[in-house]
Amino acid sequence: MPQMRMCLALIVLAVAPVWAQEGSTSPQPVPAYGVDTSADNTKSSGDRMLTPPPVSGQTYPIAFTSEERSNYLRGGMTFTSAYTDNAVGAVNGHPVSDVSYSLAPSLALDETTPRSHLLLTYAPGFTFYQRLSSRNEADQNALVEFEYRLSPYVTFSARDRVQKSSSVFNQPDLASSGGVSGGAEGANFSVNAPIADQLSNLGNLGLTCQFSLNSMIGAAGTFTNLHYPNQAQVPGLFDSSSQAGLAFYSLRVSKINYFGATYEYQRLISYPTGGISETQTHAALLFYTVYPTPRLSISLFGGPQHSDSVLPAPVLPAREWTPAAGGSVSWQGQSNSFALSYLHSIAGGGGLLGPVQLDSVNASVRQRIAKTLSGSLTGGYAQNDLLGKFVAGPSNGHSISGTASLQQRLGQHMNLQLGYTRLHQDYSDVAVISSVPNTNREFVSLSYQFAAALGR
Repeated sequence: MPQMRMCLALIVLAVAPVWAQEGSTSPQPVPAYGVDTSADNTKSSGDRMLTPPPVSGQTYPIAFTSEERSNYLRGGMTFTSAYTDNAVGAVNGHPVSDVSYSLAPSLALDETTPRSHLLLTYAPGFTFYQRLSSRNEADQNALVEFEYRLSPYVTFSARDRVQKSSSVFNQPDLASSGGVSGGAEGANFSVNAPIADQLSNLGNLGLTCQFSLNSMIGAAGTFTNLHYPNQAQVPGLFDSSSQAGLAFYSLRVSKINYFGATYEYQRLISYPTGGISETQTHAALLFYTVYPTPRLSISLFGGPQHSDSVLPAPVLPAREWTPAAGGSVSWQGQSNSFALSYLHSIAGGGGLLGPVQLDSVNASVRQRIAKTLSGSLTGGYAQNDLLGKFVAGPSNGHSISGTASLQQRLGQHMNLQLGYTRLHQDYSDVAVISSVPNTNREFVSLSYQFAAALGR
């Protein structure tokens, strides 16, 4: 089959240089989830297959369908004031609280053509603390997403995000700072140090090819890096990195039902004091996705996963077979959105001593309450069990987080947001967390935003 041979050749050429990436954003309008490759082609959009959530690498959208726009230049400025009851962990046996003030300008270019979609976002930030001026921070947040149709049947995607911050609590909009993913791969950032400098990078590349009416193959790679510039701020946490790749086959058995299989590889590395922890995994997974409506998707996946770990002394090398499984549900409507996912898989430690057996649940709900008022709830639970038969139980732990917020639109360009975040972490071997496991944060933000249409 000429189309099949062309697809395989392009996938090898695109993915071989890098174990890359986490997915891309689709040209508008977006279907319930996945890449709709229906732009510039000879087929009708009804013939186009979606890339199901277990292999697309995307996070579910939280925007209402009525808010989706493309071909815009956007910008703005957000001022946030917040009170945190656990700013730097315990001092003399007691947590230290503080009030922070943040300024966060932003600029974004969102451009769509019949064959491509480009999103560029840059959002620096400046955070000042009322009591702990030594923790004042200049943050950086840059995102590049690109999708291009190489042919009517082949789509290339790339995404890279670089973030320098002093913890997730400096995000002005906590309700939208975390995404819900439907896949088996992704970064594990479930461990959070109070107001500690960190630099993270998450990137991916992907290629999909629909070589027949109801068949698609694809490949993708991801890489992540987590670095703590000042190790003295995070006793018990360590730098980490990962590289991963996958190849998949997807079959559309009806208009709304997709079945498929995927092979996934991961190389997970942590850099604890005095050694290196490395785990390589191989997994063969089957997946099923159904789209009952264009804006609703339900996915399940599962299969065996093999891990081969080399861990610092006194932990011995370990090899084992474990199941990997997960599922997700997503709904995106005119005035509400909802996403829920579960994952059981081996993942990077995200700052812990080494890779972990991860069980995580993440959820996001957003609802328009009135014409200019909306509310959102986000939450997550993660159980991190370090790999290795000789790792002591106290090294394992869990994180529970949740954020509730209300957003009121004040005219055409102004928005007011009120919110509350609760974080509980139980990691008895992580000094920066164990003494004060709970963090509460109340925040208020006022933002000005503008949007200018491109090419008009």
